[in-house]
Amino acid sequence: MAFDLRKEEDVKEFLENLGIEYRFQCYREKEPDGCHRLGDFLEAVKKDFHKACKIYKFNCDDYKYGKSCFKYGNYSFLGKGCKADLDRAFEYYSIGCENASPESCLHAGLMLTSTNRDEKIPWRKDYVKGVEFLDKGCQGNNGMSCYFASGIYITGAPNVLKNMEKAFEYTRKACELDNIHACANLSQMYRKGDGVKKDTSLAQKYKDKALEMQEQITKGFRQIDFEQGT
Repeated sequence: MAFDLRKEEDVKEFLENLGIEYRFQCYREKEPDGCHRLGDFLEAVKKDFHKACKIYKFNCDDYKYGKSCFKYGNYSFLGKGCKADLDRAFEYYSIGCENASPESCLHAGLMLTSTNRDEKIPWRKDYVKGVEFLDKGCQGNNGMSCYFASGIYITGAPNVLKNMEKAFEYTRKACELDNIHACANLSQMYRKGDGVKKDTSLAQKYKDKALEMQEQITKGFRQIDFEQGT
């Protein structure tokens, strides 16, 4: 059946059919991808965060689907669709990290290494384990994981010695993954010779890359402002 998505009734019918399809994929065909899509459908279309939360948890527990583990970790961290529980959030980020979700590795690493802004929510710090999570996220090509790992080695942390050579390697990969802050840091490292031999041409190269990325971001905001204005 062809749908005319310019018509409200057709849109509603299309979405209902989509939900039925995802339920079939999840419950009858037992496809982890289908279960995750069902969770996303319940979250984005139905705005039923409680049911979405249950689907993500089920898909992580039964199928070890990393993306669902990550989403359930987020729900547990924020108290969205379920009661907030940092221990449970960390547990599911850890499971997600073990199952091909670099975003989960990032969040687990940040929970163990980030400064806590809310003193009412204490959380254990373990910089050694945190860096291990960030390293795994970086290996999975998550640029933010590389960037935060580099920052820890730039400054040093409890039980993690300052190491500019390691910081340089993480910074370089983060920049390769288009992290603008890492590119700016990489330029400074080449300019000063921090963790790498001084190289003014490479310093300029990565400075130019950071500036180009900044310009693209600025253009994006200008485009949004223009569209909002129209």
